[in-house]
Amino acid sequence: MREKRYHLALDDNEHGIMLNALNEFRNDLIEEERTTDAVDDLIIKTAYAPEKRVKVVERIKER
Repeated sequence: MREKRYHLALDDNEHGIMLNALNEFRNDLIEEERTTDAVDDLIIKTAYAPEKRVKVVERIKER
């Protein structure tokens, strides 16, 4: 079976918030003396994710 992949569209501000949150989570794990391997991998993936220009079309829901 194929592995599921997820793609997120983040602006520069959201990208920074994501990295900050992951780093804080990593620090919490270090304080608890737990392994940080998974969070380290996510930080690397997020920090070095390639930029891609996409066209965003917002839809307004009609009531």
